[in-house]
Amino acid sequence: MILGRLNTQSIAARLYLSAAFWSLTILVVAGVILSAVYSRASIDGFDQRLGVYLRVIVADVASSGEESLDTEQLGEPQFNLALSGWYWQVTRLDTDPPGIKASRSLFAARLPRLAELGVPEDAGGARKGYSIGPDERRLRIVERFIDVGDSGRYLVQVAATTEEVDRDISRFQLSLGLTFGILALALVGTTALQVRFGLRPLRRLQEGVSAIRRGEAERIAGNYPQDIAPLASELNLLIDSNHEIVERARTQVGNLAHALKTPLSVIVNEADVEASPFGAKVREQAEVMGRQVRHYLDRARAAARAGAMGAATDVRPVVDALVRTFEKIYRDRDIGFSTEIADDVRFRGERQDLQEMIGNLVDNAGKWARRQVAVRAQRDAADRAARPFFVVVIDDDGPGLPQGLREAALQRGRRLDESKPGTGLGLSIVVELAGVYGGAFSLNDSPLGGLRAILRLPAL
Repeated sequence: MILGRLNTQSIAARLYLSAAFWSLTILVVAGVILSAVYSRASIDGFDQRLGVYLRVIVADVASSGEESLDTEQLGEPQFNLALSGWYWQVTRLDTDPPGIKASRSLFAARLPRLAELGVPEDAGGARKGYSIGPDERRLRIVERFIDVGDSGRYLVQVAATTEEVDRDISRFQLSLGLTFGILALALVGTTALQVRFGLRPLRRLQEGVSAIRRGEAERIAGNYPQDIAPLASELNLLIDSNHEIVERARTQVGNLAHALKTPLSVIVNEADVEASPFGAKVREQAEVMGRQVRHYLDRARAAARAGAMGAATDVRPVVDALVRTFEKIYRDRDIGFSTEIADDVRFRGERQDLQEMIGNLVDNAGKWARRQVAVRAQRDAADRAARPFFVVVIDDDGPGLPQGLREAALQRGRRLDESKPGTGLGLSIVVELAGVYGGAFSLNDSPLGGLRAILRLPAL
């Protein structure tokens, strides 16, 4: 699931998250290693200090026995302070009961034996480990067995609390954590700057493509790094190829129109000469063929325009111009036209196609309206996360249209009322053009009491 979400992120987010993740991971691992190394070094240093005391006591015991043990030479006053946390103890093992001599700091207490706790000997024959002391503090204990022949066998132990070492390790870990925390922030910040700087050419390329899509430019301009320059060049070639294909399609459609116009005119003229039912039928069908040819040639031109890159049209000027025109046409019927067009609505397509679609709908509303026609256009909020669309809603206060007849009204050439002028092609043209652009058209009940036309088209 996490990988799936990461795959949908932008390249900048992927680079930033991956770099930040590995930087933080490396810092954490390095911090743990450094902390462990410092802790080990601190314990080793502490063991060496205890080992020095141990060797001094062992040498003294080996030379003169425990009875004449001189601990003043240890140079550690805490051995003489009761329960100070620093202790030594010499146990003679070849007597029964064992003889014990200890530092004053033990205060009649005894040190536990590491051998009895299962601590193994090191290469030098000594044992090092932890245990709980007489004052319930954690002790680091170093002990060693020595055999001095007739003078006896002894267990020599030196112990000290690790509070001082633990404090040093804690201070080091705190300093290390603060240092690495600051370093992590610096790395994350520099990573963000690097990603932003490194991907700036891609953002410029995206802005260039967006400008073409909005109709503000025809080509991607500017200099790009050698890694991005071939992509920009290929996009420009693709745009040029698209324009060439569109122009070629327009030219071929125009040539086809001219090629068919002349034979159809000849057929009609010849049919006019033949004054018979057969001639009338030929003339009638030739005129139908002419209308069909003009219709599909217009649709072909529209499809070519819809596939062209960079076509963009502001909706407000188109609607305002159409409303002014129809106000004059329906002035004698006193039809009132009102508009409510959002400023940010732009059509991703040709101006003449938008004029034809909205013009047919406003004209149809004006024919059937009693007093009022309302035109409204706004962005479709439901599609902000996907491909953007806008919606044009045209209401009238006419008689409306029953639900069962709405689908028939959208069929090409179908006229439901012969009393109104027209060819029955208006709504079908809107349906076809909207489909060419990937939009949709539908009819519904209007709150004004008549019919509501809803046109949904791609936006910028």
